Amino acid sequence: MTDSPIQTITWEGKVAVASIAGDIDLHRSAALQQGLLGLLDEQPQKVVVDLSAVPYMDSSGVASLVKLLSRTRKLGVALVLLSPSPKVRSILEITRLDSVFTITDSKQEATA
Repeated sequence: MTDSPIQTITWEGKVAVASIAGDIDLHRSAALQQGLLGLLDEQPQKVVVDLSAVPYMDSSGVASLVKLLSRTRKLGVALVLLSPSPKVRSILEITRLDSVFTITDSKQEATA
């Protein structure tokens, strides 16, 4: 996976925290989706996607998050989006996905 937007994956008990960085567009959303869905093979109880270092996300990036949400719900895994940047948050609000995803700005709250 070249140019993966996933910078680090850390574990806090059964909680996987994936730190994402850079713009998520058509060229990088497949790598994002592949990496995040691959995390589910490790059977976390919760996945936290840290979006604080993502200045821009297009519809393909949003689609990757929606696919992840669908898969986590099927598996009974909690999904939290942590600290989306103002632009990313506004995309989630415009698409009304802010009411579908659990979104928090507190890492402590996200991993609890």
